[in-house]
Amino acid sequence: MVVVFGSINLDLVARVPRIPAPGETIAGRTLATLPGGKGANQALAARHAGAAVAMVGAVGRDGFAPIALANLAAAGVDLARVSVVAAPTGVALVNVDDRGENAITVVPGANAHVRADDVPDALLAPGGTLLMQLEVPVAEVVALAHRAHARGTTVVLNAAPALALPAALLGDLDVLVVNEHEAAACARAWRLPESPTGFVAETSDRFGVAVVLTLGARGALTQVAGEVVRAAPPAVAVVDTTGAGDAFTGALAAALDRGSGLATALAQGVHAGAYACAHAGAQRAAQDTTR
Repeated sequence: MVVVFGSINLDLVARVPRIPAPGETIAGRTLATLPGGKGANQALAARHAGAAVAMVGAVGRDGFAPIALANLAAAGVDLARVSVVAAPTGVALVNVDDRGENAITVVPGANAHVRADDVPDALLAPGGTLLMQLEVPVAEVVALAHRAHARGTTVVLNAAPALALPAALLGDLDVLVVNEHEAAACARAWRLPESPTGFVAETSDRFGVAVVLTLGARGALTQVAGEVVRAAPPAVAVVDTTGAGDAFTGALAAALDRGSGLATALAQGVHAGAYACAHAGAQRAAQDTTR
Protein backbone atom coordinates (compact mmCIF):
# COMPACT_ATOMS: atom_id res chain seq x y z
CA MET A 1 0.00 0.00 0.00
CA VAL A 2 1.02 3.60 -0.66
CA VAL A 3 0.29 5.87 2.31
CA VAL A 4 0.21 9.51 1.26
CA PHE A 5 0.81 12.07 4.01
CA GLY A 6 0.14 15.46 2.55
CA SER A 7 -2.01 18.34 1.45
CA ILE A 8 -5.59 18.45 0.23
CA ASN A 9 -6.62 21.66 -1.56
CA LEU A 10 -9.21 23.20 -3.75
CA ASP A 11 -7.58 24.77 -6.82
CA LEU A 12 -8.98 27.99 -8.26
CA VAL A 13 -7.58 27.92 -11.79
CA ALA A 14 -7.60 31.00 -14.04
CA ARG A 15 -6.71 30.72 -17.72
CA VAL A 16 -4.72 33.82 -18.71
CA PRO A 17 -2.91 34.91 -21.88
CA ARG A 18 0.32 35.20 -19.88
CA ILE A 19 1.46 35.10 -16.26
CA PRO A 20 1.11 38.65 -14.82
CA ALA A 21 4.26 40.50 -13.78
CA PRO A 22 4.58 41.87 -10.21
CA GLY A 23 2.12 44.72 -9.73
CA GLU A 24 0.30 43.96 -12.99
CA THR A 25 -3.41 43.18 -13.40
CA ILE A 26 -4.56 41.29 -16.50
CA ALA A 27 -7.92 39.89 -17.61
CA GLY A 28 -8.40 36.15 -17.27
CA ARG A 29 -10.47 34.12 -19.73
CA THR A 30 -12.00 31.41 -17.54
CA LEU A 31 -12.08 30.27 -13.92
CA ALA A 32 -12.38 26.63 -12.81
CA THR A 33 -12.78 25.19 -9.31
CA LEU A 34 -10.92 21.87 -9.18
CA PRO A 35 -9.68 19.42 -6.51
CA GLY A 36 -5.95 19.67 -5.85
CA GLY A 37 -3.15 19.72 -3.29
CA LYS A 38 0.12 17.90 -3.89
CA GLY A 39 -0.77 15.13 -1.46
CA ALA A 40 -4.20 14.51 -2.94
CA ASN A 41 -2.89 14.78 -6.52
CA GLN A 42 -0.18 12.21 -5.86
CA ALA A 43 -2.58 9.91 -4.02
CA LEU A 44 -4.93 9.94 -7.00
CA ALA A 45 -2.08 9.38 -9.45
CA ALA A 46 -0.79 6.42 -7.44
CA ARG A 47 -4.29 4.96 -7.27
CA HIS A 48 -4.81 5.28 -11.02
CA ALA A 49 -1.40 3.68 -11.50
CA GLY A 50 -2.74 0.58 -9.73
CA ALA A 51 -1.70 1.01 -6.09
CA ALA A 52 -3.88 0.62 -3.02
CA VAL A 53 -3.71 4.09 -1.45
CA ALA A 54 -4.54 5.60 1.95
CA MET A 55 -4.67 9.39 2.21
CA VAL A 56 -3.72 11.10 5.48
CA GLY A 57 -4.46 14.82 5.64
CA ALA A 58 -6.96 17.42 6.78
CA VAL A 59 -9.82 19.53 5.42
CA GLY A 60 -12.05 22.20 6.92
CA ARG A 61 -15.72 22.30 7.84
CA ASP A 62 -16.63 24.19 4.70
CA GLY A 63 -18.09 23.76 1.25
CA PHE A 64 -14.68 23.31 -0.32
CA ALA A 65 -13.96 20.03 1.52
CA PRO A 66 -16.44 17.74 -0.32
CA ILE A 67 -15.22 19.04 -3.69
CA ALA A 68 -11.56 18.59 -2.69
CA LEU A 69 -12.18 14.96 -1.67
CA ALA A 70 -14.59 13.92 -4.43
CA ASN A 71 -12.09 12.48 -6.92
CA LEU A 72 -10.20 10.57 -4.23
CA ALA A 73 -13.41 8.99 -2.95
CA ALA A 74 -14.55 8.09 -6.47
CA ALA A 75 -11.22 6.42 -7.21
CA GLY A 76 -11.33 4.27 -4.07
CA VAL A 77 -8.62 6.01 -2.06
CA ASP A 78 -8.98 5.23 1.66
CA LEU A 79 -10.01 8.50 3.33
CA ALA A 80 -10.57 7.15 6.85
CA ARG A 81 -7.62 9.15 8.18
CA VAL A 82 -8.51 12.52 6.66
CA SER A 83 -9.28 14.79 9.62
CA VAL A 84 -11.86 17.58 9.71
CA VAL A 85 -10.40 20.55 11.59
CA ALA A 86 -11.37 24.06 12.64
CA ALA A 87 -9.57 25.77 9.76
CA PRO A 88 -10.58 26.35 6.13
CA THR A 89 -9.76 23.76 3.50
CA GLY A 90 -6.48 24.60 1.77
CA VAL A 91 -6.65 26.63 -1.43
CA ALA A 92 -4.31 27.03 -4.40
CA LEU A 93 -4.62 30.05 -6.67
CA VAL A 94 -3.37 28.96 -10.11
CA ASN A 95 -2.71 31.05 -13.22
CA VAL A 96 -2.23 29.01 -16.43
CA ASP A 97 -1.01 30.81 -19.54
CA ASP A 98 -1.41 30.09 -23.26
CA ARG A 99 1.75 27.97 -23.29
CA GLY A 100 0.45 25.76 -20.48
CA GLU A 101 2.90 27.20 -17.95
CA ASN A 102 1.63 28.09 -14.49
CA ALA A 103 2.21 30.25 -11.42
CA ILE A 104 0.71 29.05 -8.13
CA THR A 105 0.04 30.54 -4.70
CA VAL A 106 -0.91 28.06 -1.96
CA VAL A 107 -2.83 29.00 1.21
CA PRO A 108 -2.37 26.02 3.59
CA GLY A 109 -5.46 26.32 5.78
CA ALA A 110 -6.30 22.90 7.24
CA ASN A 111 -3.07 21.44 5.86
CA ALA A 112 -1.15 23.28 8.59
CA HIS A 113 -2.93 21.08 11.15
CA VAL A 114 -1.80 17.70 9.78
CA ARG A 115 0.25 15.74 12.32
CA ALA A 116 2.55 12.72 12.08
CA ASP A 117 0.51 11.08 14.85
CA ASP A 118 -2.42 10.96 12.40
CA VAL A 119 -0.64 8.00 10.79
CA PRO A 120 -1.01 4.85 12.92
CA ASP A 121 1.84 2.36 13.11
CA ALA A 122 -0.42 -0.18 11.41
CA LEU A 123 -0.06 1.77 8.15
CA LEU A 124 3.75 1.82 8.36
CA ALA A 125 4.42 -1.76 7.42
CA PRO A 126 7.66 -3.28 6.14
CA GLY A 127 7.37 -3.45 2.36
CA GLY A 128 4.87 -0.61 2.24
CA THR A 129 5.47 2.88 0.85
CA LEU A 130 5.11 6.28 2.51
CA LEU A 131 4.86 9.22 0.11
CA MET A 132 5.19 12.80 1.42
CA GLN A 133 5.58 16.38 0.18
CA LEU A 134 6.19 19.75 1.86
CA GLU A 135 2.75 21.40 1.82
CA VAL A 136 2.20 20.20 5.40
CA PRO A 137 4.42 21.16 8.39
CA VAL A 138 8.03 20.12 7.78
CA ALA A 139 8.50 19.08 11.41
CA GLU A 140 5.69 16.54 10.98
CA VAL A 141 7.25 15.23 7.77
CA VAL A 142 10.57 14.76 9.59
CA ALA A 143 8.92 12.96 12.51
CA LEU A 144 6.92 10.64 10.30
CA ALA A 145 9.87 9.84 8.04
CA HIS A 146 11.86 8.77 11.10
CA ARG A 147 9.06 6.51 12.38
CA ALA A 148 8.45 4.95 8.98
CA HIS A 149 12.13 4.34 8.30
CA ALA A 150 12.51 2.60 11.65
CA ARG A 151 9.61 0.29 10.76
CA GLY A 152 11.03 -0.72 7.37
CA THR A 153 8.66 1.32 5.21
CA THR A 154 10.01 2.72 1.93
CA VAL A 155 10.01 6.51 2.42
CA VAL A 156 9.60 8.72 -0.66
CA LEU A 157 9.75 12.51 -0.30
CA ASN A 158 8.85 14.95 -3.04
CA ALA A 159 10.67 18.03 -1.73
CA ALA A 160 8.11 20.47 -3.10
CA PRO A 161 7.63 23.33 -2.74
CA ALA A 162 11.31 24.22 -2.39
CA LEU A 163 12.21 24.61 1.28
CA ALA A 164 15.33 24.28 3.40
CA LEU A 165 15.43 20.62 4.42
CA PRO A 166 17.14 19.40 7.60
CA ALA A 167 20.12 17.32 6.51
CA ALA A 168 19.17 14.72 9.13
CA LEU A 169 15.96 14.02 7.21
CA LEU A 170 17.95 12.60 4.31
CA GLY A 171 19.05 9.64 6.44
CA ASP A 172 15.42 8.52 6.81
CA LEU A 173 14.59 8.71 3.09
CA ASP A 174 14.83 6.01 0.47
CA VAL A 175 13.92 8.22 -2.51
CA LEU A 176 14.11 12.01 -2.87
CA VAL A 177 12.17 13.52 -5.80
CA VAL A 178 12.96 17.10 -6.87
CA ASN A 179 12.60 19.31 -9.92
CA GLU A 180 15.39 21.59 -11.14
CA HIS A 181 14.31 24.54 -8.99
CA GLU A 182 14.08 22.40 -5.86
CA ALA A 183 17.39 20.70 -6.63
CA ALA A 184 19.09 24.08 -6.96
CA ALA A 185 17.75 25.15 -3.55
CA CYS A 186 19.04 21.94 -1.96
CA ALA A 187 22.38 22.22 -3.76
CA ARG A 188 22.97 25.70 -2.38
CA ALA A 189 21.98 24.67 1.14
CA TRP A 190 24.17 21.54 1.14
CA ARG A 191 27.03 22.95 -1.02
CA LEU A 192 26.52 20.43 -3.80
CA PRO A 193 26.85 20.79 -7.58
CA GLU A 194 23.87 22.45 -9.26
CA SER A 195 24.21 20.57 -12.55
CA PRO A 196 21.56 17.83 -12.80
CA THR A 197 23.95 14.90 -13.02
CA GLY A 198 26.32 16.33 -10.44
CA PHE A 199 23.52 16.99 -7.97
CA VAL A 200 22.01 13.51 -8.35
CA ALA A 201 25.36 11.74 -8.05
CA GLU A 202 26.78 13.68 -5.10
CA THR A 203 23.52 13.76 -3.13
CA SER A 204 23.14 10.01 -3.57
CA ASP A 205 26.73 9.38 -2.54
CA ARG A 206 26.76 11.75 0.44
CA PHE A 207 23.39 10.90 1.97
CA GLY A 208 22.77 7.35 0.78
CA VAL A 209 19.42 8.25 -0.78
CA ALA A 210 18.19 7.56 -4.30
CA VAL A 211 17.65 10.93 -6.00
CA VAL A 212 15.16 11.44 -8.83
CA LEU A 213 15.42 14.76 -10.68
CA THR A 214 12.61 15.81 -13.01
CA LEU A 215 13.54 17.97 -15.99
CA GLY A 216 10.20 19.08 -17.41
CA ALA A 217 9.96 18.43 -21.14
CA ARG A 218 13.38 16.72 -21.01
CA GLY A 219 12.11 13.88 -18.82
CA ALA A 220 13.91 12.82 -15.65
CA LEU A 221 17.09 11.21 -14.42
CA THR A 222 18.42 9.23 -11.49
CA GLN A 223 21.45 7.17 -10.55
CA VAL A 224 21.38 3.37 -10.33
CA ALA A 225 24.46 1.43 -9.23
CA GLY A 226 26.64 4.46 -9.88
CA GLU A 227 25.33 4.99 -13.41
CA VAL A 228 23.11 7.87 -14.55
CA VAL A 229 19.76 6.65 -15.89
CA ARG A 230 17.53 8.94 -17.97
CA ALA A 231 13.95 8.61 -19.15
CA ALA A 232 12.57 10.70 -22.02
CA PRO A 233 8.88 11.60 -22.27
CA PRO A 234 6.57 10.76 -25.17
CA ALA A 235 5.48 13.65 -27.37
CA VAL A 236 2.21 15.25 -26.25
CA ALA A 237 0.36 18.48 -27.01
CA VAL A 238 0.80 20.58 -23.86
CA VAL A 239 -2.42 22.04 -22.45
CA ASP A 240 -1.53 22.61 -18.79
CA THR A 241 1.58 21.63 -16.85
CA THR A 242 -0.24 21.90 -13.50
CA GLY A 243 -0.02 18.55 -11.73
CA ALA A 244 2.52 16.99 -14.09
CA GLY A 245 5.08 16.61 -11.32
CA ASP A 246 2.45 15.10 -9.03
CA ALA A 247 1.37 12.62 -11.70
CA PHE A 248 5.03 11.67 -12.13
CA THR A 249 5.62 11.21 -8.40
CA GLY A 250 2.42 9.25 -7.76
CA ALA A 251 3.12 6.86 -10.62
CA LEU A 252 6.75 6.49 -9.50
CA ALA A 253 5.65 5.61 -5.94
CA ALA A 254 3.07 3.13 -7.22
CA ALA A 255 5.71 1.39 -9.34
CA LEU A 256 8.15 1.19 -6.43
CA ASP A 257 5.39 -0.13 -4.17
CA ARG A 258 4.72 -3.06 -6.49
CA GLY A 259 8.41 -3.93 -6.55
CA SER A 260 9.65 -2.30 -9.75
CA GLY A 261 13.26 -1.17 -9.89
CA LEU A 262 14.09 2.52 -9.86
CA ALA A 263 14.83 2.70 -13.60
CA THR A 264 11.45 1.14 -14.45
CA ALA A 265 9.66 3.37 -11.94
CA LEU A 266 11.40 6.42 -13.47
CA ALA A 267 10.17 5.55 -16.95
CA GLN A 268 6.61 5.01 -15.73
CA GLY A 269 6.67 8.29 -13.86
CA VAL A 270 7.88 10.20 -16.92
CA HIS A 271 5.16 8.61 -19.02
CA ALA A 272 2.51 9.68 -16.51
CA GLY A 273 3.90 13.19 -16.15
CA ALA A 274 3.94 13.73 -19.91
CA TYR A 275 0.33 12.71 -20.39
CA ALA A 276 -0.67 14.88 -17.45
CA CYS A 277 0.35 17.91 -19.52
CA ALA A 278 -2.26 17.03 -22.16
CA HIS A 279 -5.16 17.86 -19.80
CA ALA A 280 -6.30 20.87 -17.79
CA GLY A 281 -6.28 20.57 -14.00
CA ALA A 282 -4.03 18.66 -11.64
CA GLN A 283 -6.36 15.75 -10.89
CA ARG A 284 -7.83 15.36 -14.38
CA ALA A 285 -4.21 14.93 -15.39
CA ALA A 286 -3.60 12.30 -12.71
CA GLN A 287 -6.26 10.05 -14.20
CA ASP A 288 -4.04 9.46 -17.21
CA THR A 289 -1.16 7.84 -15.37
CA THR A 290 -1.96 4.42 -16.83
CA ARG A 291 -2.09 5.50 -20.49
